[in-house]
Amino acid sequence: MRLATFNLLHGRSPADGVVCPDRLRDAVAGLDADVLALQEVDHSQPRSGLVDQTALVADAAGARDALFVPALVGTPGQRWRAAGPDESPDGEPTYGIGLVSRYPVARWLRLPLGTSRATLPLLVDARRPALVRDEPRVALAAVLEAPAPVGTVVATHLAFTPGVNVLQLVRLARAVEHLPGPVVILGDLNMPGPVPGAVLRGFRSLARAATFPTERPRVQFDHVLAGAGAPTVHDARAVPTAVSDHRALVVELS
Repeated sequence: MRLATFNLLHGRSPADGVVCPDRLRDAVAGLDADVLALQEVDHSQPRSGLVDQTALVADAAGARDALFVPALVGTPGQRWRAAGPDESPDGEPTYGIGLVSRYPVARWLRLPLGTSRATLPLLVDARRPALVRDEPRVALAAVLEAPAPVGTVVATHLAFTPGVNVLQLVRLARAVEHLPGPVVILGDLNMPGPVPGAVLRGFRSLARAATFPTERPRVQFDHVLAGAGAPTVHDARAVPTAVSDHRALVVELS
Protein backbone atom coordinates (compact mmCIF):
# COMPACT_ATOMS: atom_id res chain seq x y z
CA MET A 1 0.00 0.00 0.00
CA ARG A 2 1.42 3.35 -1.03
CA LEU A 3 0.30 6.43 0.91
CA ALA A 4 1.12 10.01 0.01
CA THR A 5 0.38 13.54 1.16
CA PHE A 6 0.80 16.50 -1.16
CA ASN A 7 0.27 20.23 -0.60
CA LEU A 8 -0.70 21.28 -4.13
CA LEU A 9 -0.31 25.07 -3.85
CA HIS A 10 -3.44 24.94 -6.06
CA GLY A 11 -1.34 23.36 -8.79
CA ARG A 12 0.95 26.32 -9.31
CA SER A 13 4.47 25.74 -10.55
CA PRO A 14 7.25 27.42 -8.52
CA ALA A 15 9.30 27.64 -11.72
CA ASP A 16 7.04 29.97 -13.69
CA GLY A 17 3.98 30.64 -11.51
CA VAL A 18 1.66 28.97 -14.03
CA VAL A 19 -1.23 26.71 -13.02
CA CYS A 20 -1.50 23.95 -15.62
CA PRO A 21 -3.95 21.05 -15.12
CA ASP A 22 -1.79 18.75 -17.24
CA ARG A 23 1.22 19.39 -14.99
CA LEU A 24 -0.85 18.55 -11.95
CA ARG A 25 -2.17 15.41 -13.61
CA ASP A 26 1.34 14.24 -14.51
CA ALA A 27 2.68 15.02 -11.04
CA VAL A 28 -0.01 12.95 -9.34
CA ALA A 29 0.24 10.06 -11.78
CA GLY A 30 3.96 9.89 -11.09
CA LEU A 31 3.36 9.37 -7.37
CA ASP A 32 1.37 6.18 -8.07
CA ALA A 33 -0.31 6.44 -4.65
CA ASP A 34 -3.13 4.17 -3.50
CA VAL A 35 -4.26 6.82 -1.03
CA LEU A 36 -3.40 10.48 -1.52
CA ALA A 37 -4.16 13.32 0.91
CA LEU A 38 -4.35 16.77 -0.68
CA GLN A 39 -3.98 20.25 0.79
CA GLU A 40 -4.40 23.75 -0.69
CA VAL A 41 -6.89 22.41 -3.22
CA ASP A 42 -8.97 24.62 -5.51
CA HIS A 43 -12.52 23.99 -6.64
CA SER A 44 -14.03 26.29 -9.32
CA GLN A 45 -11.36 28.96 -8.76
CA PRO A 46 -10.63 31.32 -11.69
CA ARG A 47 -6.91 31.26 -10.82
CA SER A 48 -6.79 27.50 -11.59
CA GLY A 49 -9.11 27.43 -14.58
CA LEU A 50 -12.33 26.64 -12.67
CA VAL A 51 -11.14 23.04 -12.30
CA ASP A 52 -12.32 20.59 -9.66
CA GLN A 53 -8.76 19.66 -8.69
CA THR A 54 -9.74 16.75 -6.46
CA ALA A 55 -11.63 15.12 -9.32
CA LEU A 56 -8.68 15.75 -11.64
CA VAL A 57 -6.29 14.14 -9.15
CA ALA A 58 -8.62 11.17 -8.62
CA ASP A 59 -8.78 10.55 -12.34
CA ALA A 60 -5.01 10.82 -12.73
CA ALA A 61 -4.42 8.45 -9.80
CA GLY A 62 -6.99 5.90 -10.94
CA ALA A 63 -8.83 6.36 -7.65
CA ARG A 64 -12.09 4.61 -6.96
CA ASP A 65 -13.33 7.11 -4.37
CA ALA A 66 -12.57 10.78 -3.76
CA LEU A 67 -13.96 13.69 -1.78
CA PHE A 68 -13.20 17.40 -1.53
CA VAL A 69 -14.03 19.32 1.66
CA PRO A 70 -14.00 23.13 1.49
CA ALA A 71 -12.37 25.00 4.36
CA LEU A 72 -13.35 28.38 3.00
CA VAL A 73 -15.55 29.97 0.35
CA GLY A 74 -13.77 32.56 -1.76
CA THR A 75 -10.08 32.84 -2.56
CA PRO A 76 -7.18 32.78 -0.09
CA GLY A 77 -5.36 36.10 0.01
CA GLN A 78 -8.49 37.85 -1.21
CA ARG A 79 -12.06 37.85 0.12
CA TRP A 80 -13.28 34.69 1.80
CA ARG A 81 -15.48 33.30 4.56
CA ALA A 82 -15.33 30.08 6.52
CA ALA A 83 -17.14 27.19 4.88
CA GLY A 84 -20.06 25.76 6.83
CA PRO A 85 -20.35 22.07 7.78
CA ASP A 86 -22.81 21.41 4.94
CA GLU A 87 -21.21 23.77 2.44
CA SER A 88 -21.54 22.57 -1.14
CA PRO A 89 -18.48 23.11 -3.35
CA ASP A 90 -20.78 23.84 -6.30
CA GLY A 91 -21.49 27.41 -7.32
CA GLU A 92 -18.94 29.64 -5.59
CA PRO A 93 -15.14 29.25 -5.66
CA THR A 94 -13.93 27.15 -2.74
CA TYR A 95 -10.63 25.99 -1.30
CA GLY A 96 -9.75 23.22 1.10
CA ILE A 97 -8.52 19.64 1.34
CA GLY A 98 -9.18 16.41 -0.52
CA LEU A 99 -8.64 12.70 -0.23
CA VAL A 100 -8.53 10.16 -3.04
CA SER A 101 -8.35 6.38 -2.66
CA ARG A 102 -7.99 3.36 -4.89
CA TYR A 103 -9.46 1.38 -2.01
CA PRO A 104 -13.26 1.56 -1.58
CA VAL A 105 -14.35 4.00 1.13
CA ALA A 106 -17.09 2.75 3.43
CA ARG A 107 -17.64 6.07 5.24
CA TRP A 108 -16.50 9.70 5.11
CA LEU A 109 -16.30 12.07 8.08
CA ARG A 110 -15.68 15.82 8.05
CA LEU A 111 -13.94 16.97 11.21
CA PRO A 112 -13.79 20.72 12.00
CA LEU A 113 -10.62 21.76 13.81
CA GLY A 114 -11.22 25.48 14.31
CA THR A 115 -8.82 28.28 13.49
CA SER A 116 -6.63 30.92 15.03
CA ARG A 117 -7.24 34.62 14.54
CA ALA A 118 -3.59 35.27 13.87
CA THR A 119 -2.12 37.19 10.96
CA LEU A 120 1.54 36.30 10.66
CA PRO A 121 4.43 37.00 8.27
CA LEU A 122 5.00 33.91 6.13
CA LEU A 123 7.30 33.09 3.27
CA VAL A 124 5.25 33.07 0.08
CA ASP A 125 6.67 30.56 -2.41
CA ALA A 126 9.60 30.25 0.03
CA ARG A 127 11.00 33.54 -1.31
CA ARG A 128 9.16 36.65 -0.14
CA PRO A 129 7.45 37.30 3.21
CA ALA A 130 3.85 38.47 3.37
CA LEU A 131 1.28 39.00 6.11
CA VAL A 132 -1.19 36.12 5.90
CA ARG A 133 -4.42 35.61 7.82
CA ASP A 134 -4.81 32.07 9.13
CA GLU A 135 -7.62 29.99 7.68
CA PRO A 136 -10.29 27.66 9.06
CA ARG A 137 -8.93 24.14 9.40
CA VAL A 138 -10.68 20.83 8.79
CA ALA A 139 -9.83 17.16 8.50
CA LEU A 140 -11.37 14.48 6.31
CA ALA A 141 -11.44 10.88 7.49
CA ALA A 142 -12.12 7.92 5.21
CA VAL A 143 -12.95 4.54 6.72
CA LEU A 144 -11.73 1.99 4.19
CA GLU A 145 -13.55 -1.20 3.37
CA ALA A 146 -11.91 -4.46 4.47
CA PRO A 147 -9.47 -5.94 3.67
CA ALA A 148 -7.54 -2.68 3.20
CA PRO A 149 -4.14 -2.74 4.97
CA VAL A 150 -5.22 0.14 7.24
CA GLY A 151 -8.63 0.88 8.67
CA THR A 152 -8.88 4.68 8.44
CA VAL A 153 -6.94 7.37 6.58
CA VAL A 154 -7.22 11.03 7.54
CA ALA A 155 -6.24 14.08 5.48
CA THR A 156 -5.69 17.48 7.07
CA HIS A 157 -3.93 20.84 6.82
CA LEU A 158 -3.27 22.44 10.19
CA ALA A 159 -2.82 26.08 11.21
CA PHE A 160 0.48 27.84 10.69
CA THR A 161 0.12 29.48 14.13
CA PRO A 162 2.52 27.79 16.57
CA GLY A 163 0.68 26.10 19.43
CA VAL A 164 -2.68 26.27 17.69
CA ASN A 165 -1.59 23.56 15.28
CA VAL A 166 -0.54 21.37 18.20
CA LEU A 167 -3.98 21.74 19.81
CA GLN A 168 -5.62 20.94 16.47
CA LEU A 169 -3.55 17.78 16.06
CA VAL A 170 -4.45 16.58 19.55
CA ARG A 171 -8.12 17.38 18.86
CA LEU A 172 -7.95 15.44 15.61
CA ALA A 173 -6.37 12.38 17.25
CA ARG A 174 -9.13 12.31 19.85
CA ALA A 175 -11.79 12.64 17.14
CA VAL A 176 -10.55 9.58 15.23
CA GLU A 177 -9.58 7.30 18.11
CA HIS A 178 -12.88 5.43 17.88
CA LEU A 179 -12.57 4.77 14.14
CA PRO A 180 -11.39 1.41 12.73
CA GLY A 181 -7.64 1.00 12.97
CA PRO A 182 -4.92 1.18 12.16
CA VAL A 183 -5.49 4.94 11.73
CA VAL A 184 -3.10 6.94 9.54
CA ILE A 185 -3.02 10.76 9.57
CA LEU A 186 -1.58 12.45 6.49
CA GLY A 187 -1.10 16.12 5.81
CA ASP A 188 0.71 19.40 5.97
CA LEU A 189 0.78 19.83 9.74
CA ASN A 190 2.86 23.03 9.69
CA MET A 191 5.14 21.53 12.34
CA PRO A 192 8.81 20.71 11.81
CA GLY A 193 10.22 17.19 11.68
CA PRO A 194 10.00 15.45 15.06
CA VAL A 195 7.27 17.58 16.63
CA PRO A 196 4.08 15.74 15.52
CA GLY A 197 5.42 12.35 16.57
CA ALA A 198 6.34 13.78 19.97
CA VAL A 199 2.95 15.42 20.42
CA LEU A 200 0.73 12.39 19.80
CA ARG A 201 0.90 9.44 22.14
CA GLY A 202 0.17 6.18 20.39
CA PHE A 203 1.19 7.51 16.97
CA ARG A 204 4.54 7.22 15.23
CA SER A 205 6.01 9.03 12.27
CA LEU A 206 6.38 6.84 9.20
CA ALA A 207 8.69 9.19 7.29
CA ARG A 208 11.42 11.68 8.11
CA ALA A 209 12.33 13.75 5.06
CA ALA A 210 12.49 17.47 4.34
CA THR A 211 9.58 18.56 2.14
CA PHE A 212 9.81 22.37 1.97
CA PRO A 213 10.77 24.24 -0.13
CA THR A 214 10.75 21.90 -3.07
CA GLU A 215 13.95 23.19 -4.70
CA ARG A 216 16.23 22.81 -1.70
CA PRO A 217 14.10 21.36 1.09
CA ARG A 218 15.20 22.31 4.58
CA VAL A 219 12.24 21.42 6.79
CA GLN A 220 9.58 18.75 7.00
CA PHE A 221 6.08 20.22 7.25
CA ASP A 222 4.34 17.25 5.62
CA HIS A 223 3.82 14.11 7.67
CA VAL A 224 2.43 10.59 7.77
CA LEU A 225 1.56 9.44 11.30
CA ALA A 226 0.33 5.95 12.11
CA GLY A 227 -1.50 4.57 15.11
CA ALA A 228 -1.02 1.16 16.68
CA GLY A 229 -0.97 -1.83 14.37
CA ALA A 230 0.16 -0.09 11.19
CA PRO A 231 2.11 -2.23 8.71
CA THR A 232 5.88 -1.97 8.42
CA VAL A 233 7.34 0.82 6.29
CA HIS A 234 9.08 -0.53 3.19
CA ASP A 235 10.13 2.85 1.77
CA ALA A 236 9.62 6.55 2.50
CA ARG A 237 10.75 9.57 0.54
CA ALA A 238 10.01 13.17 -0.41
CA VAL A 239 9.29 13.47 -4.13
CA PRO A 240 9.79 16.70 -6.12
CA THR A 241 7.24 17.46 -8.84
CA ALA A 242 6.62 20.15 -11.44
CA VAL A 243 3.95 21.78 -9.26
CA SER A 244 3.81 23.24 -5.73
CA ASP A 245 6.38 24.66 -3.33
CA HIS A 246 6.18 21.42 -1.31
CA ARG A 247 7.49 18.00 -2.17
CA ALA A 248 5.05 15.15 -1.92
CA LEU A 249 5.75 12.73 0.94
CA VAL A 250 5.33 9.11 -0.11
CA VAL A 251 5.29 6.09 2.20
CA GLU A 252 5.12 2.50 1.00
CA LEU A 253 3.88 -0.07 3.50
CA SER A 254 4.82 -3.73 3.38
